[in-house]
Amino acid sequence: MNTGDRVRVQRDDTTHEGVLLPSAEPDHLVVKLDSGYNVGVERDAADVEVLERDVYDVESDAEEGAASEVEFDDDLPTIALISTGGTIASTVDYRTGAVTAQFDAEDVLRAVPDLAGRANYRGRVVANILSENMEPPIWQELAAAVREEIENGADGVVVMHGTDTMQYSASALSFILDTPVPVVFTGSQRSADRPSSDNVMNAVCSVEAAKADAAEVMVCMHASESDDKCALHRGTRVRKNHTSRRDAFETVGAEPLGYVDYDAASEEADAESRGVEFTKEYAERGATDLDSSPDLDSDVELVKFTPGMDDAFFDLCEGKSGVIIEGTGLGHVHTDFIDRIEELVEDGTTVVMTSQCLDGRVCDRVYDTGRDLLDAGVVEGEDMLPGTAKVKLMWALANTESVAETMRTPLAGEITERSVPWE
Repeated sequence: MNTGDRVRVQRDDTTHEGVLLPSAEPDHLVVKLDSGYNVGVERDAADVEVLERDVYDVESDAEEGAASEVEFDDDLPTIALISTGGTIASTVDYRTGAVTAQFDAEDVLRAVPDLAGRANYRGRVVANILSENMEPPIWQELAAAVREEIENGADGVVVMHGTDTMQYSASALSFILDTPVPVVFTGSQRSADRPSSDNVMNAVCSVEAAKADAAEVMVCMHASESDDKCALHRGTRVRKNHTSRRDAFETVGAEPLGYVDYDAASEEADAESRGVEFTKEYAERGATDLDSSPDLDSDVELVKFTPGMDDAFFDLCEGKSGVIIEGTGLGHVHTDFIDRIEELVEDGTTVVMTSQCLDGRVCDRVYDTGRDLLDAGVVEGEDMLPGTAKVKLMWALANTESVAETMRTPLAGEITERSVPWE
């Protein structure tokens, strides 16, 4: 009897059936039930019957001298799965409950058996961190890994990432990479040991999106609280808008690029992308040559203006390469701060104004405060999300000569053509 085996446990008049998990207590068995919950049982008080051996149990295979591998099918596309950590990766081995540092094809199919037959898979780990610990150097490592996988023939890439900072990483790769194939970020709001977990549906829909035609950096997550479809958000326009809902991610200021219908995606697993429908224009597969501009200037701060704010915050910005200000409304701060901002600009800091509002465009030409900010040298950030603007400024400072002009120019869908109030 090994971890990962499917077992039936009889204790008194109660029968439990599920997958045997690792246990920290040698005197107890832990079984994952089909409902998704775990149950603990004293070994001496239970009769255990092995119903099915774990076909992915590497130790058992090694004992029998057999290699654990997944067959390659020439008729299927190749999808590279890259892990950076987060909830979806921390429980990637959800059939056994074990966490492993490995992330190969066997791990993928063990985590989400529904992926079998949809593609050939290559797996690799770039990082194994909580997403709040994500940093620009890891974005660069991630971009290099994605480029390498595409150079090696991947037809699409799925990046498994923690949800809290996924929008920043997706923005970073949107600016760093020119990609001829889809690059799809996904994660899960709820871990795999919860019945309401979103990891399987998000993973399946992401693979289908990675097989589809939109060669952009996208985020694929639940479109509603139901298990009906996932939304495909452009990497530079997406924002996590809820702490725990499964449909926490939204495209700000527009509709998503498209959707993946989960029922249609689940009907038949084969080489064709199933259930994917795009509702907006997108960069087509193969239309762009693979290229990257990975340099980043991480000496950029994002400052949120609030009433009563201490201007000492601007002391921290002195000497910075760039500052993104999240201002009010059309892009304003208290008039007392304008001189401080002008001093930053005169000292060589690029200052970009964005808005705290979720929708709409910065326009500093309407009110006197805005005109004074423009005179002080502030760059209007159009309708860029503040987080996206920070990432873009890091990239622009390291890769372009005319930083202000670059910040005003749409490069990866981060700036929409126009802002239209919702009716």
